Amino acid sequence: MPQGPSSTPEIPETGSVPKHIAIIMDGNGRWAQSRYMPRIAGHKQGVETVRGVIKACMERGVAFLTLFAFSSENWRRPTDEVTSLMQLFLGALEQEIAKLHENGIRFKVIGDISKFDPKIVEFIHLGEQLTANNTRLTFTIAANYGGRWDIMQAMRKMMAQSKDLPLNFEEESLAQYLSMSYAPEPDLFIRTGGEYRVSNFLLWQLAYTELYFTNTLWPDFDEHELELAIQSYQQRERRFGRTSEQLQMLLVR
Repeated sequence: MPQGPSSTPEIPETGSVPKHIAIIMDGNGRWAQSRYMPRIAGHKQGVETVRGVIKACMERGVAFLTLFAFSSENWRRPTDEVTSLMQLFLGALEQEIAKLHENGIRFKVIGDISKFDPKIVEFIHLGEQLTANNTRLTFTIAANYGGRWDIMQAMRKMMAQSKDLPLNFEEESLAQYLSMSYAPEPDLFIRTGGEYRVSNFLLWQLAYTELYFTNTLWPDFDEHELELAIQSYQQRERRFGRTSEQLQMLLVR
């Protein structure tokens, strides 16, 4: 029987531990406000949570961890909060890049970083260059990122570099220009904070990702919470268009 086009030309290998986890870190501000603290205190605590999640992912053999730190829509937040977030981002870059390198972690940033302060851009480039050959874990921060922006910038790059591009080009032609072309598509998506949407995050890449939502606010998302998300993932049947019977036959072979 002839096969039609598929959004997954190659069925990825799956295992009990997700190879790539992508997370929207939501709830920092609400965590702080519930404690009568300024919102930025929640974001600072959220940085501590990032450290713990990186460590837990490495211990479990996760190869790629991608965190949504600042969306292209977050510029709409109050000016003082955006300024504080930029200062926090710069401080984290200054303090953490050397530690990431010492632990064999490759550091990447996706998004339109041209909008950031030159000092932040400089540290991003330095961090990516320093850690480029590390293989223990690829840790990606999505900053001033949007899924629609990602697809549009990929289209522009492809059209600029392929002057004789046919109108019926394949998905693979575009995929190589996406921001995360260096990584497999996420196996597991996690959103903390009780919201149930993907908020313009990795729209192309999440097509067949298993989604997990939790009411836990990001500063409270610890190793136990990560384990609950992975356990939920392990209970999913990842068919990629096939039937359960086909999967069972593959397991028997």
